[in-house]
Amino acid sequence: MADVETTKKAGSGGVRDARRTWDEKVTSSSRQRDVEFTSVSGEESDLLYTPDDVAELDYLRDLGFPGEFPYTRGVRLNMYRGRLWTMRQFSGFGTPEDSNRRNKFLLDHGQTGLSVAFDLPTIMGYDSDHARAEGEVGVCGVAIDSLRDMETLFDGIPLDKVSTSMTINAPAAVLLAMYIVVGEKQGVASSRLRGTIQNDLLKEYIAQKSWIFPPEPSMRIITDIMEYCADEVPQWNTISISGYHIREAGSTALQELAFTLADGFAYVEAGIKAGMDVDAFAPRLSFFFNSHMDFFEEVAKFRAARRIWATDMREKYGAKDPRSWLMRFHTQTSGCSLTAQQPFNNVVRTTLEALAAVMGGTQSLHTNSMDESLALPSEEAVHVALRTQQVIAHESGVPNTADPLGGSYFVEALTNRMEEGCREYFEKIEKLGGVIPAIEKGFFQRDIAGAAFRYQRAIEEKRQVIVGVNDYVDEGEEIKIELLRIGRETARRQVEVLGKVRSERDDEAAASALDGLRRAAAGTDNLMPHFVGCSRAYATEGEMIGVLREVFGEYREPPIYW
Repeated sequence: MADVETTKKAGSGGVRDARRTWDEKVTSSSRQRDVEFTSVSGEESDLLYTPDDVAELDYLRDLGFPGEFPYTRGVRLNMYRGRLWTMRQFSGFGTPEDSNRRNKFLLDHGQTGLSVAFDLPTIMGYDSDHARAEGEVGVCGVAIDSLRDMETLFDGIPLDKVSTSMTINAPAAVLLAMYIVVGEKQGVASSRLRGTIQNDLLKEYIAQKSWIFPPEPSMRIITDIMEYCADEVPQWNTISISGYHIREAGSTALQELAFTLADGFAYVEAGIKAGMDVDAFAPRLSFFFNSHMDFFEEVAKFRAARRIWATDMREKYGAKDPRSWLMRFHTQTSGCSLTAQQPFNNVVRTTLEALAAVMGGTQSLHTNSMDESLALPSEEAVHVALRTQQVIAHESGVPNTADPLGGSYFVEALTNRMEEGCREYFEKIEKLGGVIPAIEKGFFQRDIAGAAFRYQRAIEEKRQVIVGVNDYVDEGEEIKIELLRIGRETARRQVEVLGKVRSERDDEAAASALDGLRRAAAGTDNLMPHFVGCSRAYATEGEMIGVLREVFGEYREPPIYW
């Protein structure tokens, strides 16, 4: 009976008194390590969390059930019991033939979706024989110059059987157009194509810096893609709104969350301004987040993101279709957390980050390879990275329960804190005039630079321990890992194919298609049909982007001082 009375008292407010007594015991009798108890982002963590920390939580309003508004606990009713997340390893290097072989290797070993990385010339809209492509062809991804390359990349891979994600931004419309034409040649209608283009230019201005055009024409291209795909490629995710690169640039978890969602809402506003009904395009917006080393902070970030997106889409932007409220996201484990020192430790880091993504409810996942701090991943390292996901999926038991950390006082308090901090950032951005004016004023860039500086200083002062780097260092260690190297032969082969394409195509048809693209860019017509036409005529990516450079000009970032 005494135990029951104690429980009743605790439930009616006795927890607070009992907590004070316990705190006194901790202070008077417990030893404490001389370290800062903060998250990777520098946020302080309390020793203990109790019902007092979530006293304002309303279960149905703030959490609900998986697959139901506000989707804090996940976007599907039975989560991974119905279908595991898509295992989508990021892959691309060298020539299209090289990457085609790697993609087939991954599919043969259990990967369930493709994710394509492109080389720097492709990302910046230059053909492989351009002077600015020298030394970069195929180095950080696959080189794609024309439809011929896209045909080779997906040779023997039926596009009606896989979904494909393409990490490409400024030239995203061009690569999507080529993919659509490859589908045509395989006999796969565009309405049956499934996949994603990143196509997130706001993030480029904020963090990754691989822009081509100024913000206004970039937003026009994005809304053209959204409008075209709503009719022609309805299963395609037209933007993967990316926090990943914001985090890799040095942001905190909160900055990643707030800046990514701010970008997402800016795209929604652009679509509405372009005359589209929000429910015509919002269901095909997706997100791309980083999963970093602080396990609970990452889980809380994912949960808060779903709740904020659902709430604002319904209440602020008037979306009526529940699919518009769903935040579906891909996650990649953190590249910047990997170390060149003691690279086998990276397997452990990636496993923890992948586990956080799964417990946070991701829809697809890429696990980084242990050698990625040194080079593009080798086949062996990629194999281990994929197996990491499969072990979590089939041996850990984690997928058996939806939102297994839901209800934790700590996780719920951290989720609430993430949302509160995010909305404070929204207010700051709104006062600056919105996302694009905030970019032009350097707000995001300065905030990220400050966070990156503070984190680096914490490492140098050993307040943040990185195993094998600033502590637990093995003197004289020499671990040899066979690295993937891209030689000059790659560029020679790629330029040779490009020359053959130009010599064999119908130059008159290519010139006519490019002229149509030029006129459309100078006017108001949707650009996507013209990109598709140019692709069919084997106009190169560099030629198409060159036309747009003539019409739109190139963006130059103003000096920003921190």
